[in-house]
Amino acid sequence: MASNTPTETGRGKLTKHDVRVLGLRSIFNQSAMNYERMQADGWTLAMMPALKKIYGDDKEGLAAALDANLQFINTNNYAAPLLMGLEASLEENGEKRSTIDGLRIALFGPLAGIGDAITWFTILPIVAGITASFAKQGSILGPLVFFLVYAAMFLARMPIAMLGYNAGTKAISKIRENSGIVSHCASILGCTVIGGLIATYVQISVKTRIHVAAGHSISIQTEFFDRIFPNLLPLAYTFLLYYLLKKKNVSPVVLILATFVLAIVFSWLGVL
Repeated sequence: MASNTPTETGRGKLTKHDVRVLGLRSIFNQSAMNYERMQADGWTLAMMPALKKIYGDDKEGLAAALDANLQFINTNNYAAPLLMGLEASLEENGEKRSTIDGLRIALFGPLAGIGDAITWFTILPIVAGITASFAKQGSILGPLVFFLVYAAMFLARMPIAMLGYNAGTKAISKIRENSGIVSHCASILGCTVIGGLIATYVQISVKTRIHVAAGHSISIQTEFFDRIFPNLLPLAYTFLLYYLLKKKNVSPVVLILATFVLAIVFSWLGVL
């Protein structure tokens, strides 16, 4: 078990038990799910004990870490412990805030894709198909095997968190040597992920048609936006909300309510 003595950076040292607890606390990742930050609140709740031990009496450092963790994140719950362990090791070794945040933002998207593919689209469907056939024949093995597999996936959070923690510890020297490159690459990948999220989550379709001749009309959405500027409206609306949020300090709640109102009004008018 690792020592509890402070590291060279003066921060508290996490033990194997702390990392395992972090893995188990990743079950909170989906709590307080919301459209503003998605899993950020649950993520921060899971990370809090580890961050408190790392920062100790450094309240300003702890506040900065908690504030950074409250930023938007949405990843697979079974892959989340890997990223939590990685982040904990970086926090523990005093890496730059930009590097830690950049890696978290850059990795949550790819981990979500990998985690979903392994858990929801491979393991659970296959196990469910096999165990359902047992259950259909009246065998107790059906629900029992499915429960055991689900329990094993739950307990796997601990070694997964440890894997991320150890990977982060081993990569510290490389990250420090190439911190500028890592931050830059992480920022690029993070922007790519956010761009993909915009195209996935934001959907605006114009129903208005232009009459060009008697009995003939063309669709603005099909003929103009889809062919010339695909996903232009979702991108433009996202940047508008970003401008109002960051530059005008408009409350996210106000923007969400305004989006609902605009969607209802324009849908009623037949525009969208």
